[in-house]
Amino acid sequence: MPIRRPLIAGNWKMNGRLADGAWVEHFRGALTASGTDILVCPPATLLHHFATLLPGDAIALGGQDCSPEPDGAHTGDISAGMLKDVGCSHVIVGHSERRDGHGESSELVRRKAGAALREGLVPIICIGEQLEDREAGRAIETVLAQLAGSVPEAGADELVIAYEPVWAIGTGRSAGPEEAQEMHAAIRAAWPGDDREGLRILYGGSVKPENAQALLACPDIDGALVGGASLDPHVFARLVNLSS
Repeated sequence: MPIRRPLIAGNWKMNGRLADGAWVEHFRGALTASGTDILVCPPATLLHHFATLLPGDAIALGGQDCSPEPDGAHTGDISAGMLKDVGCSHVIVGHSERRDGHGESSELVRRKAGAALREGLVPIICIGEQLEDREAGRAIETVLAQLAGSVPEAGADELVIAYEPVWAIGTGRSAGPEEAQEMHAAIRAAWPGDDREGLRILYGGSVKPENAQALLACPDIDGALVGGASLDPHVFARLVNLSS
């Protein structure tokens, strides 16, 4: 069985200014972990700035979204090639705030993930159920349907899956370790290839130091996609330190 290296990824969403470049120095100063992959996804306006600040490959840089198209007349969009050009190694696609707020379908997410792969980026493909799905007992069914519709043909080592129950994102609520482990195990079991043991699956949804240790101890949880808590460099460093 392959050993899956933990990944802690910070999604800044629509937050951050140039002055926040000091985040890198503060984060580095609080970091004690080794053996964990670290990814920061600031807004597009800060990608070039952060690329000049991050210490080589110790902290990877990612985009928060990309176009399914390589270039052309797509005002306001950013292609995977542009993200690669500015120094990104990863890109988030299919976040619930894109699916719900921008009407993105799983088919569109699949195309975006494919565009990322063609440019040599690692797509972090987000999937997750609404509260009504969980209360109706169809959480796993909903999430596995998103998985099937959102993932292009690729090996498990070419992408990352992030399970984020929509009802837990930014609400302060979080799936308990047993709930999260059940879903992560179902996602791994549903992976179509025979390389499922190498698939990294992150948990997201109000991750903070108080609940991270129990979540990260689950056998099928390979790290976290962290939202608001990643804006504080000391809190984010604590999360990374807990993962090692």
